[in-house]
Amino acid sequence: MISGVVRIDLEDADVRLYPGVFPPARARDLFDRLCTEVDWQRAEVRLFGRRVPSPRLSAWYGEADYTYSGVTWPARPMPALLQEIGTEAGRLAGQPFNTVLANLYRSGADSMGWHADDEAELGADPVIASVVLGETRRFVFRRKNAPAVKRDVALGAGDVLVMGRGTQRHWLHAVPKTAKPVGARVNLTFRQIRLKRAQAAGSAFV
Repeated sequence: MISGVVRIDLEDADVRLYPGVFPPARARDLFDRLCTEVDWQRAEVRLFGRRVPSPRLSAWYGEADYTYSGVTWPARPMPALLQEIGTEAGRLAGQPFNTVLANLYRSGADSMGWHADDEAELGADPVIASVVLGETRRFVFRRKNAPAVKRDVALGAGDVLVMGRGTQRHWLHAVPKTAKPVGARVNLTFRQIRLKRAQAAGSAFV
């Protein structure tokens, strides 16, 4: 049961937090299944001209390839469980999604650096839905043209964050490391990638 929507106050961006979309028992079941059923991999990313191990485990599913930080993830079929979660995320976002990037943060030492999801294949102003399962972590926004302007959001199990129009254009986001004892966290970011015309029919799920 959705308890309501919280508008995150970011200038020039539509960001909405839906707390507790997946109730505790369901969120725990999804977390446990995703930890074992997803094909988690530790990629090597390009950072300041060097190849370094990614500070988290990741997986990519959907009908299109995706490249970021010098890593190309090939298209592969979306498992039914991820399609089910993506359907709910698409309903909240008000648009279909056809791909998902899954990240597993094993402890507080795992992180995601500052970035925007603004790759060309996502379109000029993408909408992205982020589903959180497992432990609560800080999710931080930083204004692109004013780095001192930041906003922290605590995202916990069962929450869905919809980063709407303007977010990727004007803001960066990150999941910083923490020295506090914290367990594992799964994050699913659902996206709509533009496909070739011949592939487009029936490609997305809602």
